[in-house]
Amino acid sequence: MTRFKTSTTVPEVARRNGTLREGSRAVPEETPVAFTYGGSTHAVMMATPGDLEDFAVGFSLTEGIITDPGQIEAVEIVAETVADNLGIDLQITLRDEENDMLRRRRRHMAGPVGCGLCGIESIEQAVRPTPDVSHSKLTLSQEDVVSAVALLNGQQPLHVETRAVHGAAFYVPGRGLIAVREDVGRHNALDKLVGAAARAGFKGSEGAVVVTSRVSVEMVQKTAVVGSPVIIAISAPTALAIRTAEAAGMTLIALVRGDEFEIFTHAERIKSGAVADVA
Repeated sequence: MTRFKTSTTVPEVARRNGTLREGSRAVPEETPVAFTYGGSTHAVMMATPGDLEDFAVGFSLTEGIITDPGQIEAVEIVAETVADNLGIDLQITLRDEENDMLRRRRRHMAGPVGCGLCGIESIEQAVRPTPDVSHSKLTLSQEDVVSAVALLNGQQPLHVETRAVHGAAFYVPGRGLIAVREDVGRHNALDKLVGAAARAGFKGSEGAVVVTSRVSVEMVQKTAVVGSPVIIAISAPTALAIRTAEAAGMTLIALVRGDEFEIFTHAERIKSGAVADVA
């Protein structure tokens, strides 16, 4: 597995107790990562250069390029140097059928860290249909919601080191967090998580997605793609995210602070008891 540095230590001058002092601080790496299918670049994202195989699979799934990890035959990670900076090309080989489908719908997009929709070609692409997750029988207790966020806060080593990245995790009642991924971009962290779960054979309907960011419509869409009926966030949702979650049958919980939180859609999935059910 190819590995790259995800953080580096830089010099700084910090004001402490009214005095300026020289010191150092760890900061996350941020690298352009290209997604190449059949020799053509489909997207370039600014991302933390870690968990790249998961990123390739998760991005392919949430963009609708594939519907199953088995449709990817290979992922080759190619490092490039551009203007003395690291660049990474994820060269993804699809099965012939999926490759032909992608050629027919070929589009190019470029997404900086804060935006998951830059470069799309039409309004219709921005408001693409969101999968219906209302069929899931998953329920969570109030304690599950609080525990999920508390566990994520304690399982983000890169954030502890740098205080500058987002986290995304899957929480399963009775099992806790089964996967955690981090990235400078909130969309990227969720894509990496989707890829990790898919590669491990995890069914999204069995658990909740937990994120350290605000909930935008793309975060709801990506959560629905993996089949999870619950998204839990530390920050607030947008109005469109709420409307999208409501229509998709998804429970949207946000503003989790200690043992307090707010439920914006489908509150019936959150039970008052300590035990939750998965069906």
